[in-house]
Amino acid sequence: MSFGDPNNPYGQQGQQPQGQPGYGYPQQGQPQQPPPANYGYPQAPPVQPGYGYPSGPTGVPQSMPGLMTAARVLMYIMAGFQIIGGIIFAIALAAVSDVADSDSGDALAGIGFIGVVLLLVIAGVTIFLALKFSSGGTAIRVCTIVYASLIILGSLANFTSGQATGAVGGIISLAIGGIILASMVNAQASAWFNRPRY
Repeated sequence: MSFGDPNNPYGQQGQQPQGQPGYGYPQQGQPQQPPPANYGYPQAPPVQPGYGYPSGPTGVPQSMPGLMTAARVLMYIMAGFQIIGGIIFAIALAAVSDVADSDSGDALAGIGFIGVVLLLVIAGVTIFLALKFSSGGTAIRVCTIVYASLIILGSLANFTSGQATGAVGGIISLAIGGIILASMVNAQASAWFNRPRY
C-alpha cells in the first residue's frame, strides 16, 4: 500500500522491488559500496612534460640548470654595475668639462658622451640576454658566449693598466665572465637552449 505521489521524493514510498535500492539509501541486506577516492573533488589534470616538471626519459631539462641560474644573476649584477658606472662617468664628465676650457671641454664631452651611451647600451644588452635565458634558443646562447668572452678580454685589459683598482676590477670581472662562459659551453646549456617549447 502506498500513500501520496510515487514521484515525490519526500512523500512516503511504497515497497521497492527486491534488489533495487531506495531513494538515496541502499537497500538493507546489500553491502554498501564506499565512494570513489576522488568523490566530491575535481580530478587533477594528468601531468604532462613541460616547464617546471623534472626531465622525462628523453633527458630534456624542464627547469633551468643551477649554473645557468647563477650566471643569470651575475649578469643582472653586471648590468647594475654598468648602469651605475655610466651614471658616475656622466657626472664626472660634466664636472671636468665645466673646469676645462671650451675647446678641450667640448672634445672631452663628446668622447665621454660616447662612453656613457656605450655603457648603457651594454647594460641593456646584458639585461636582455639574462631575461631571455628562460625562453631563448641557440642565438641567445651564442650571444651570451660572445658577451662573456668580451668581459674576459676587458678584464685582462684592466690588468695592464698598472693601477691597483684596475687589477681588483679585472679579477672580479674575470671571475664573473668565466662563470658566465662556463655556464654556456657545457652540455646542460646545450640541452636547455635546444629543448622543445610547449
